[in-house]
Amino acid sequence: MKALLFDSHAHYDDRRYDSDRAQVIKKIKESGVGGVVNIGSDMASSKRSVALAREYDFIYASVGVHPHETKGMKDSDLADLERWTKEPKVVAIGEIGLDYYYDNSPRDTQKYWFKKQLALAERLDFPVVIHTRNAIEDTLKILKESSARGIVHCFSESAEIAKRVVDMGFYIAFGGTLTYKNARHAVEAAKATPLSHILIETDCPYLAPEGHRGERNDSSLMRLVCERLAEIKGISFDEAAEATYQNARKVYRIDNKL
Repeated sequence: MKALLFDSHAHYDDRRYDSDRAQVIKKIKESGVGGVVNIGSDMASSKRSVALAREYDFIYASVGVHPHETKGMKDSDLADLERWTKEPKVVAIGEIGLDYYYDNSPRDTQKYWFKKQLALAERLDFPVVIHTRNAIEDTLKILKESSARGIVHCFSESAEIAKRVVDMGFYIAFGGTLTYKNARHAVEAAKATPLSHILIETDCPYLAPEGHRGERNDSSLMRLVCERLAEIKGISFDEAAEATYQNARKVYRIDNKL
Protein backbone atom coordinates (compact mmCIF):
# COMPACT_ATOMS: atom_id res chain seq x y z
CA MET A 1 0.00 0.00 0.00
CA LYS A 2 1.27 3.45 -0.88
CA ALA A 3 1.97 5.96 1.87
CA LEU A 4 -0.88 8.17 3.01
CA LEU A 5 -1.36 11.59 1.46
CA PHE A 6 -2.29 14.82 3.24
CA ASP A 7 -4.33 17.44 1.38
CA SER A 8 -3.20 20.65 3.03
CA HIS A 9 -5.75 22.90 1.30
CA ALA A 10 -9.27 21.91 0.23
CA HIS A 11 -12.78 23.40 0.04
CA TYR A 12 -15.23 20.53 0.58
CA ASP A 13 -17.83 22.96 1.88
CA ASP A 14 -18.11 24.34 -1.68
CA ARG A 15 -21.57 24.12 -3.24
CA ARG A 16 -20.17 21.95 -6.05
CA TYR A 17 -20.13 19.06 -3.56
CA ASP A 18 -23.67 19.63 -2.31
CA SER A 19 -25.12 16.70 -4.25
CA ASP A 20 -22.56 14.06 -3.23
CA ARG A 21 -20.31 15.44 -0.48
CA ALA A 22 -20.51 12.37 1.78
CA GLN A 23 -19.71 10.02 -1.10
CA VAL A 24 -16.73 12.12 -2.22
CA ILE A 25 -15.30 12.28 1.30
CA LYS A 26 -15.72 8.51 1.65
CA LYS A 27 -13.98 8.01 -1.72
CA ILE A 28 -10.98 10.18 -0.87
CA LYS A 29 -10.40 8.41 2.44
CA GLU A 30 -10.53 5.04 0.69
CA SER A 31 -8.06 6.34 -1.94
CA GLY A 32 -5.29 6.79 0.63
CA VAL A 33 -5.83 10.34 1.87
CA GLY A 34 -5.11 10.35 5.57
CA GLY A 35 -5.71 14.01 6.30
CA VAL A 36 -7.38 17.11 4.88
CA VAL A 37 -7.50 20.71 6.04
CA ASN A 38 -10.69 22.39 4.84
CA ILE A 39 -9.94 26.05 4.36
CA GLY A 40 -12.25 28.95 5.15
CA SER A 41 -12.38 31.76 2.61
CA ASP A 42 -15.07 33.91 4.22
CA MET A 43 -17.06 33.83 7.44
CA ALA A 44 -19.72 31.45 6.12
CA SER A 45 -17.22 28.98 4.66
CA SER A 46 -15.13 29.14 7.84
CA LYS A 47 -18.20 28.13 9.83
CA ARG A 48 -18.88 25.28 7.39
CA SER A 49 -15.25 24.17 7.64
CA VAL A 50 -15.57 23.88 11.41
CA ALA A 51 -18.70 21.77 10.93
CA LEU A 52 -16.91 19.42 8.51
CA ALA A 53 -14.04 19.00 10.96
CA ARG A 54 -16.52 18.04 13.65
CA GLU A 55 -18.15 15.47 11.39
CA TYR A 56 -15.13 13.67 9.87
CA ASP A 57 -12.23 12.29 11.87
CA PHE A 58 -9.57 13.01 9.22
CA ILE A 59 -10.72 16.54 8.30
CA TYR A 60 -9.39 19.62 10.08
CA ALA A 61 -10.34 23.26 9.56
CA SER A 62 -8.74 26.61 8.95
CA VAL A 63 -10.77 29.79 9.50
CA GLY A 64 -10.20 33.14 7.83
CA VAL A 65 -11.24 35.61 5.15
CA HIS A 66 -9.76 35.55 1.63
CA PRO A 67 -8.60 38.93 0.27
CA HIS A 68 -11.47 39.00 -2.24
CA GLU A 69 -13.95 38.90 0.64
CA THR A 70 -12.34 41.50 2.92
CA LYS A 71 -14.47 44.39 1.63
CA GLY A 72 -17.31 43.05 3.76
CA MET A 73 -15.30 42.37 6.95
CA LYS A 74 -16.08 43.96 10.29
CA ASP A 75 -14.41 43.90 13.69
CA SER A 76 -16.91 41.40 15.09
CA ASP A 77 -15.69 38.90 12.47
CA LEU A 78 -12.32 38.77 14.22
CA ALA A 79 -14.07 37.83 17.44
CA ASP A 80 -15.90 35.02 15.63
CA LEU A 81 -12.66 33.76 14.07
CA GLU A 82 -11.05 33.72 17.50
CA ARG A 83 -14.02 31.85 18.97
CA TRP A 84 -13.72 29.17 16.29
CA THR A 85 -10.03 28.68 17.06
CA LYS A 86 -11.12 27.23 20.40
CA GLU A 87 -12.54 24.25 18.50
CA PRO A 88 -10.18 21.29 18.94
CA LYS A 89 -9.74 20.62 15.20
CA VAL A 90 -9.25 24.19 14.00
CA VAL A 91 -5.57 24.30 13.10
CA ALA A 92 -4.88 27.62 11.32
CA ILE A 93 -5.99 31.12 10.37
CA GLY A 94 -6.59 31.35 6.63
CA GLU A 95 -6.76 31.67 3.84
CA ILE A 96 -5.65 35.26 4.17
CA GLY A 97 -3.41 37.50 2.09
CA LEU A 98 -3.47 39.75 -0.97
CA ASP A 99 -4.87 39.24 -4.46
CA TYR A 100 -4.35 41.97 -7.06
CA TYR A 101 -5.40 39.84 -10.03
CA TYR A 102 -9.10 40.76 -9.86
CA ASP A 103 -9.02 43.51 -7.22
CA ASN A 104 -12.43 42.43 -5.94
CA SER A 105 -11.62 44.30 -2.75
CA PRO A 106 -9.67 47.61 -2.67
CA ARG A 107 -5.99 47.00 -2.05
CA ASP A 108 -5.90 49.14 1.08
CA THR A 109 -8.83 47.13 2.46
CA GLN A 110 -7.05 43.86 1.67
CA LYS A 111 -3.91 45.03 3.44
CA TYR A 112 -5.82 46.27 6.48
CA TRP A 113 -7.63 42.98 7.09
CA PHE A 114 -4.59 40.89 6.16
CA LYS A 115 -2.66 42.64 8.93
CA LYS A 116 -5.57 42.27 11.36
CA GLN A 117 -5.86 38.52 10.73
CA LEU A 118 -2.09 38.10 10.95
CA ALA A 119 -2.15 39.89 14.30
CA LEU A 120 -4.87 37.52 15.50
CA ALA A 121 -2.81 34.49 14.46
CA GLU A 122 0.25 35.99 16.11
CA ARG A 123 -1.59 36.60 19.37
CA LEU A 124 -3.11 33.11 19.39
CA ASP A 125 0.12 31.45 18.18
CA PHE A 126 -1.67 29.84 15.23
CA PRO A 127 -0.14 29.08 11.84
CA VAL A 128 -1.45 31.01 8.84
CA VAL A 129 -2.45 29.93 5.32
CA ILE A 130 -1.39 32.60 2.85
CA HIS A 131 -3.06 33.36 -0.48
CA THR A 132 -1.09 35.69 -2.76
CA ARG A 133 -1.68 36.41 -6.42
CA ASN A 134 0.05 39.18 -8.40
CA ALA A 135 0.98 40.65 -5.02
CA ILE A 136 4.03 38.76 -3.80
CA GLU A 137 6.22 41.72 -2.85
CA ASP A 138 3.49 43.43 -0.83
CA THR A 139 2.62 40.08 0.75
CA LEU A 140 6.20 39.41 1.82
CA LYS A 141 6.62 42.96 3.11
CA ILE A 142 3.61 42.54 5.40
CA LEU A 143 4.68 39.06 6.49
CA LYS A 144 8.11 40.36 7.48
CA GLU A 145 6.39 42.73 9.92
CA SER A 146 4.64 39.80 11.65
CA SER A 147 5.95 36.82 13.58
CA ALA A 148 3.09 34.62 12.31
CA ARG A 149 4.30 31.79 10.08
CA GLY A 150 2.73 28.94 8.17
CA ILE A 151 2.08 28.07 4.52
CA VAL A 152 2.12 29.94 1.23
CA HIS A 153 -0.43 27.93 -0.71
CA CYS A 154 -0.82 27.19 -4.44
CA PHE A 155 2.72 28.36 -5.08
CA SER A 156 3.53 29.48 -8.62
CA GLU A 157 6.24 32.07 -8.05
CA SER A 158 9.89 31.78 -9.08
CA ALA A 159 12.59 29.68 -7.45
CA GLU A 160 14.15 32.87 -6.09
CA ILE A 161 10.88 33.82 -4.37
CA ALA A 162 10.57 30.27 -3.05
CA LYS A 163 13.98 30.58 -1.39
CA ARG A 164 12.98 33.89 0.21
CA VAL A 165 9.74 32.38 1.51
CA VAL A 166 11.50 29.37 3.03
CA ASP A 167 14.20 31.60 4.53
CA MET A 168 11.40 33.51 6.29
CA GLY A 169 10.26 30.26 7.90
CA PHE A 170 7.31 29.33 5.71
CA TYR A 171 6.29 26.08 4.08
CA ILE A 172 5.31 26.03 0.40
CA ALA A 173 2.32 24.09 -0.93
CA PHE A 174 2.08 22.87 -4.52
CA GLY A 175 -1.14 21.75 -6.16
CA GLY A 176 -2.45 20.64 -9.52
CA THR A 177 -0.65 23.44 -11.33
CA LEU A 178 2.64 21.62 -10.66
CA THR A 179 1.52 18.99 -13.18
CA TYR A 180 0.66 21.45 -15.97
CA LYS A 181 2.78 21.41 -19.10
CA ASN A 182 3.49 25.16 -18.85
CA ALA A 183 4.29 25.10 -15.10
CA ARG A 184 7.94 26.15 -15.47
CA HIS A 185 7.98 28.47 -12.44
CA ALA A 186 6.28 25.95 -10.16
CA VAL A 187 8.65 23.16 -11.23
CA GLU A 188 11.72 25.34 -10.70
CA ALA A 189 10.38 26.42 -7.31
CA ALA A 190 9.79 22.78 -6.31
CA LYS A 191 13.35 21.91 -7.32
CA ALA A 192 14.70 24.79 -5.23
CA THR A 193 12.61 24.13 -2.12
CA PRO A 194 13.86 21.60 0.44
CA LEU A 195 11.54 18.60 0.75
CA SER A 196 11.32 19.41 4.46
CA HIS A 197 9.35 22.57 3.58
CA ILE A 198 6.98 21.23 0.90
CA LEU A 199 3.30 20.37 1.22
CA ILE A 200 0.87 19.19 -1.43
CA GLU A 201 -2.72 20.29 -1.87
CA THR A 202 -5.68 20.28 -4.23
CA ASP A 203 -7.43 23.64 -3.65
CA CYS A 204 -10.41 21.53 -4.72
CA PRO A 205 -12.86 21.85 -6.34
CA TYR A 206 -10.45 24.01 -8.36
CA LEU A 207 -7.17 23.33 -10.21
CA ALA A 208 -7.52 19.67 -11.11
CA PRO A 209 -4.22 18.12 -12.30
CA GLU A 210 -3.15 17.60 -15.91
CA GLY A 211 -5.40 15.03 -17.55
CA HIS A 212 -8.36 16.23 -15.50
CA ARG A 213 -8.28 19.97 -16.16
CA GLY A 214 -11.76 21.45 -16.24
CA GLU A 215 -13.14 18.68 -14.03
CA ARG A 216 -14.19 19.07 -10.41
CA ASN A 217 -11.10 18.33 -8.38
CA ASP A 218 -10.90 16.23 -5.22
CA SER A 219 -8.19 14.78 -3.01
CA SER A 220 -8.13 11.40 -4.79
CA LEU A 221 -6.39 13.21 -7.69
CA MET A 222 -3.66 14.53 -5.42
CA ARG A 223 -1.63 11.37 -6.12
CA LEU A 224 -0.84 12.96 -9.52
CA VAL A 225 0.67 15.97 -7.76
CA CYS A 226 2.68 13.68 -5.49
CA GLU A 227 3.90 11.66 -8.48
CA ARG A 228 5.06 14.85 -10.22
CA LEU A 229 6.77 16.11 -7.07
CA ALA A 230 8.56 12.77 -6.67
CA GLU A 231 9.71 12.96 -10.29
CA ILE A 232 11.01 16.52 -9.83
CA LYS A 233 12.87 15.62 -6.63
CA GLY A 234 14.19 12.29 -7.93
CA ILE A 235 12.62 10.26 -5.12
CA SER A 236 9.94 7.59 -4.83
CA PHE A 237 6.23 8.30 -4.56
CA ASP A 238 6.21 6.91 -1.02
CA GLU A 239 9.09 9.17 0.05
CA ALA A 240 7.32 12.24 -1.32
CA ALA A 241 4.00 11.21 0.22
CA GLU A 242 5.48 10.49 3.64
CA ALA A 243 7.51 13.72 3.74
CA THR A 244 4.60 15.94 2.73
CA TYR A 245 2.24 14.10 5.08
CA GLN A 246 4.54 14.66 8.05
CA ASN A 247 5.25 18.26 7.01
CA ALA A 248 1.52 19.01 7.01
CA ARG A 249 1.03 17.50 10.45
CA LYS A 250 4.00 19.51 11.70
CA VAL A 251 3.05 22.93 10.35
CA TYR A 252 -0.59 22.49 11.38
CA ARG A 253 0.52 21.06 14.76
CA ILE A 254 -1.98 18.26 14.40
CA ASP A 255 -0.21 15.95 16.82
CA ASN A 256 -0.75 18.62 19.47
CA LYS A 257 -4.50 18.51 18.77
CA LEU A 258 -4.90 14.77 19.43
